[in-house]
Amino acid sequence: MENLHDKRKVYDKSQLIESEIKQNPIEQFRDWFLDANENPGISEANAMAISTLEDDGCPRTRMVLLKAYTYEGFIFYTNYNSRKGKAIEKNHKACLHFFWPNLERQIIIKGNLERIVENLSDGYFHSRPKGSQLGAVVSPQSQVIPNREFLEDKLKELEKEYENSEIPRPENWGGYIVKPYEIEFWQGRPNRLHDRIIYTLDDLDWKISRLAP
Repeated sequence: MENLHDKRKVYDKSQLIESEIKQNPIEQFRDWFLDANENPGISEANAMAISTLEDDGCPRTRMVLLKAYTYEGFIFYTNYNSRKGKAIEKNHKACLHFFWPNLERQIIIKGNLERIVENLSDGYFHSRPKGSQLGAVVSPQSQVIPNREFLEDKLKELEKEYENSEIPRPENWGGYIVKPYEIEFWQGRPNRLHDRIIYTLDDLDWKISRLAP
């Protein structure tokens, strides 16, 4: 057994206090996201973990990329037939998690999920590099495949097929929007007395509370 008891870090880069935060959590998210996106030590500020509930009752977490956010919610794209997509269709709730170690910050977002309108999925799909478009067509995401060559051979076939034509967006690929009802902002502080500010949606208004670390 490797003993990690003495592996510790002092958190002292910033603070999160009520007099300085935004009253709307999306605006607070925007401020923190801009800080993360401009930080040279963070390569993908929009990388986020998303947890969904599986049929066996156990949550499953994986990393995806945030592609847009608005006052309505947070948008990402995926294969609707993947394990993630199937879990979302059965239980329209998920938890998002952003962690930016360089800033000693994390954000936890609980929300309800909906598919975005098809024209938005079309627009994003065709804005992607052609290789990424082909990858979405090639991969039967989350299904068992015989080997790596299965994907590579299929990719070569499609590269020839769509060499001089537009690649249609697969019907089973598109975007979801996570409409939040709870957003927690965590800022590391000394002596493990971290700042935790939570926004909870109450009808159309956001209630702001402080949680003990």
